[in-house]
Amino acid sequence: MLTFRQRLAAFAVVGLMFSAAPVAAAEFSDSQKSEIETVVREYLLKNPEILRDAYAELETRQARAEGEARTKALSENGGLLTNSPHQAVIGNPDGKVTLVEFFDYNCGYCKQALPDLQRLVKEQPDLRVVLKDFPVLGPGSVEAAQVAIALRNQLKGEKYWAFHLKLLATRGQVAKAAALAAAKDAGADMDKLNKDIAGAEVTASLQEVAKLADSLSLSGTPTYIVGDEVVVGAVGYAQLKGRLDNVRKCGKATCG
Repeated sequence: MLTFRQRLAAFAVVGLMFSAAPVAAAEFSDSQKSEIETVVREYLLKNPEILRDAYAELETRQARAEGEARTKALSENGGLLTNSPHQAVIGNPDGKVTLVEFFDYNCGYCKQALPDLQRLVKEQPDLRVVLKDFPVLGPGSVEAAQVAIALRNQLKGEKYWAFHLKLLATRGQVAKAAALAAAKDAGADMDKLNKDIAGAEVTASLQEVAKLADSLSLSGTPTYIVGDEVVVGAVGYAQLKGRLDNVRKCGKATCG
């Protein structure tokens, strides 16, 4: 039995064959369609490597299309990505270089990448970091994000950064209780915080980030925006630093 990927590739082969045919598929009779299916099946059985090649080509085309869509989305949403009223900014708020991170407080890879971000902020005084709460790992993540977003009404800069570090470094599943505890430790007015959690700002922020993530075809965290590139995953300090250095050098994440 063909795997799901192999079926995709087979469909791609059949699609290419029909796209080259001058006669629309709807014009074939049932017997002709059956004959074509038999020919295609026999051809694939005799030449199974075509499935591999077709799938590789399909992946290449999908990656190209996704890259083009992301480039367009970055261009169209640049303002919301870097200067939205619904975001937290750490590091130098007037920094010349901006790094955007989509993260989830329950994301193990985000926790793993946290020291890289801390090091970048410490070593690069001109770095401005935009934090986008993107809770994709369940209800607990949504609750933690709601607390964090509401807390932005009270804490800014270093105080908010201290809260973020504490909550993201928390072991185990993070939800509302852990987020409220971290907020209290950071000096939040808890009565105001509990009121703000139900406010319009929280909903607007989550909706905006979800819309941005959808336009960029993001499905996981951490994901970074550096200059004109989307960087997916905990790629490490060296890769992030290299891209930021390139932005300073040539205005792009990758200098040609």
